Amino acid sequence: MCLCVKFYSYLCINMAKDKIAYVCSNCGQESPKWIGKCPACGQWNTFKEIRIAGDTKQKTATTAAASAGHALRNNKVFKLRDISNHDDPRIDMHDEELNRVLGGGLVPGSIVLLGGEPGIGKSTLTLQTMLRMPEKKILYISGEESAHQLKMRANRLSTVNYPLDNFLILCENSLESIFDHIKEEQPELVVIDSIQTIMTEDVESSAGSIAQVRECASSLLRFAKTSGVPVILIGHITKEGTLAGPKILEHIVDTVIQFEGDQHYMYRILRSIKNRFGSTSELGIYEMQQNGLRQVSNPSELLLTQDHNGLSGIAISSAIEGVRPFLVETQALVSSAAYGTPQRSATGFDQRRLNMLLAVLEKRVGFKLMQKDVFINIAGGLRVTDLAMDLSVIAAVLSSNVDTPIESGWCMAGEVGLSGEVRPINRIEQRIAEAEKLGFTDMIIPKYNLQGFDSKKYHITLHPVRKVEEALRVIFG
Repeated sequence: MCLCVKFYSYLCINMAKDKIAYVCSNCGQESPKWIGKCPACGQWNTFKEIRIAGDTKQKTATTAAASAGHALRNNKVFKLRDISNHDDPRIDMHDEELNRVLGGGLVPGSIVLLGGEPGIGKSTLTLQTMLRMPEKKILYISGEESAHQLKMRANRLSTVNYPLDNFLILCENSLESIFDHIKEEQPELVVIDSIQTIMTEDVESSAGSIAQVRECASSLLRFAKTSGVPVILIGHITKEGTLAGPKILEHIVDTVIQFEGDQHYMYRILRSIKNRFGSTSELGIYEMQQNGLRQVSNPSELLLTQDHNGLSGIAISSAIEGVRPFLVETQALVSSAAYGTPQRSATGFDQRRLNMLLAVLEKRVGFKLMQKDVFINIAGGLRVTDLAMDLSVIAAVLSSNVDTPIESGWCMAGEVGLSGEVRPINRIEQRIAEAEKLGFTDMIIPKYNLQGFDSKKYHITLHPVRKVEEALRVIFG
């Protein structure tokens, strides 16, 4: 009896215990205890509890130590001058918008995260892109839909009769089973839809948890780097961005692409948030149609309303997102405040930037807007961050305030400073060329942009201004 008690005590002491850790769902910061405010990102109440099994931890540590020792024996130290600087050939996705956002195509051995709200069109974009690549052997792994559902969607999206012999579909949630099928099929491209539904046996938690998402993504990253097969991950986020998956994955993957847009509008925006192989300022625009997403090569013609003649509160601005110029319509509504506190609302434009511009109008120009509601909307459901939109926002606000429309054929571009000056902007030639191509006759630009600039090669009339007052006099006379 005494021997049994001693043996039981020995098992209890030496049994691997589960470890409790806390991870910030916003930035991935780890902590041994729960804290209210994350010291890394400053967000409140974002730490989530995860449970790490003791035997898994011990096995993982042993495996990591063995791998580290093996890597020390095999890896070599190179001098920077001895490393070749050739670029690997990129994979053509047969989609100009997607290729532009990726930096010229998909890099072999890279891992890409496509994030967005549920129902925004991530799976549609990925599936229709894969259907256009018959030359590649693709393994599409779905953890949410059945094979029959994917077949129905493919029939709706496919507009050409490509031979789909190299397009393989696997409906599986187990990471170990997925790697077995990858080893058997030897695909050239792997798509995971979505990463929140994949789980591994090494982590004792449900699918979609922080521990599962991080462990599965790390395993897929090791597979992509060692085999040279690119992996595309699809991840869901909510409107508040509180889901742990994409935020945790941003530190692991090579490229993060966000697919955004209002479900009530037909336009979808593809933005590059992180890209180790290209620029993060690129932008792709799609139009949602009955048979899938259509690339929008010239968004200016679709974003401009053709029947705004005689309507006040509308100004056209020449904006640039990434390297692409396009004209966007700014709408403003100014009305007397129905309640005590005036409302300030902006859709597609920075709210704080709007408050600053209204303060400039109050202080520098003399327009009293303190007791009036001001609403700003960027037409088409776009979200524009270009500072050259300042001049069009001010013009639209004053047009609505005095109920006087801006003449057709006029557009503008310029950043407004706190002193009321119109500051110079970048890529002025591309903005002017885009406005001239769409038939605009007059354009207001900052005066400082005329230095070293040949305006004679353009047929559009340029109106350089130094201050906001000059711009308003040019517009309204």
